[in-house]
Amino acid sequence: MIPWEHLDSATMPGGGGELRLMRRGAEYSIMAGGVELMNSRMSGSEQALATLACARIADRPAPHILIGGLGMGFTLRAALAVVGADARVTVAELVPAVADWARGPMAEIFAGSLEDARVDLQVNDVRVLIGGAREAFDAILLDVDNGPAGLTRGANDGLYGDAGLGEAARALRPGGVLAVWSATTDDRFVARLRRRGFAVDEQRVRATASGRGARHVIWLATRP
Repeated sequence: MIPWEHLDSATMPGGGGELRLMRRGAEYSIMAGGVELMNSRMSGSEQALATLACARIADRPAPHILIGGLGMGFTLRAALAVVGADARVTVAELVPAVADWARGPMAEIFAGSLEDARVDLQVNDVRVLIGGAREAFDAILLDVDNGPAGLTRGANDGLYGDAGLGEAARALRPGGVLAVWSATTDDRFVARLRRRGFAVDEQRVRATASGRGARHVIWLATRP
């Protein structure tokens, strides 16, 4: 078997620990400590995050989509494939090195998506963009820290907690969609969404594009 090669490391802001970019042949992995956050062979649920959310706003002219977490670009590429030429897609990535990896070692995976004229990549905390917006987005897609339970940054509690969900509701246009990826289900998170007035649809999707592997969770929460 081909051994893993350590390509680079990055420190997450706010004391979130270290990320490591690994490669084994054509396969890439991003690790946080001993936990694999993402793998280039498992893109199915990240793609579904975009396609399911974008289907809910397909009839909107010039939609504006905010993606929280660049990752390996699977959500971004899937969104660009289904939205029109008049769409705008803002991507917030907290860790500068992840943006550098997208244009460096993982450029082949990103396939030029960051150069798409519809894309605005901002190296920033997605909560800052959400908190500063009022009815600015038709959809907000969050794939941050393995979901509401979190693994890497305590600050993500603010994103998925009551206050963060209230900010998301204000940042969405009426009828807009908050789509959240998670490694596991979370009944308490669903309850928080409903307390904030969201109508919630929970979807179970496979980790791989082939329809195999573990099941992940995507919540589609619609603002009234």
